[in-house]
Amino acid sequence: MESINISTLQNWKNKKNKFAAITAYDFSFAKLFSNQGIPVILVGDSLGMTIQGHNSTIPVTVNNIEYHTKAVRKGAPNVFLISDLPFMSYCEINQTLKNTAKIIQSGANMIKIEGGKNLIHIIKALSNQSILICGHIGLTPQYTNYLGGYKVQGKTEKKANEIIDEALSLEDAGIKMLVLECIPAKLSKIITEKLSIPVIGIGAGNYTDGQILVMQDLLGITENKKLKFVKNFLSDSGSIQNAIKMYINEVKNGTFPNEKYSF
Repeated sequence: MESINISTLQNWKNKKNKFAAITAYDFSFAKLFSNQGIPVILVGDSLGMTIQGHNSTIPVTVNNIEYHTKAVRKGAPNVFLISDLPFMSYCEINQTLKNTAKIIQSGANMIKIEGGKNLIHIIKALSNQSILICGHIGLTPQYTNYLGGYKVQGKTEKKANEIIDEALSLEDAGIKMLVLECIPAKLSKIITEKLSIPVIGIGAGNYTDGQILVMQDLLGITENKKLKFVKNFLSDSGSIQNAIKMYINEVKNGTFPNEKYSF
């Protein structure tokens, strides 16, 4: 695979070429995913649940993300690698810059942060240092205590308009990519069309520029109750390699997610 960068992804959006992304946390799976053609990998704070066994992402630390970013980068040297800034690691500008430096130096191309207008000053500070930032709105797992659990966001007209406004504000502040999680498909369509930057969805319908799934969910090895937006690609494919190829193809041709896996 040729090296993927932000210009590659922006060009795909401009040409309406959909792309698939996945989480990974170690060398072996990162290498496997890259070899099958996955262009974007996220070292997500979801590792708190999938790797560490917690019931949320909140216990994850910057050191955890740094460790797993190094491993993934070794396995997938040419993918576009995004890493999460974990809970409470980006509250103050100097703290954020220090934590971001650790993660970028570990091999990430871009950092991802959860939240809306409350992060404008942080995003501007990072952007001023030429750091690539991915926003994350809708359902934000780091805020689940505040949100009252894992619920679909933006279901009312008022809430939908708030999410649209946040997306536009984040782009104006300097983000170069946006993740929309657990929002109605019709809302993600509006946001994707309004923004000039690539938009990735998870539980946000198939109108976004890209899709992302947690690897354990995609492969059907998550023990928790199955989420509506999750499809087990391994069950009908016979191998992990074929499952990843099926996922990539269904995202590219727009058949995943269909209405069954959307809100």
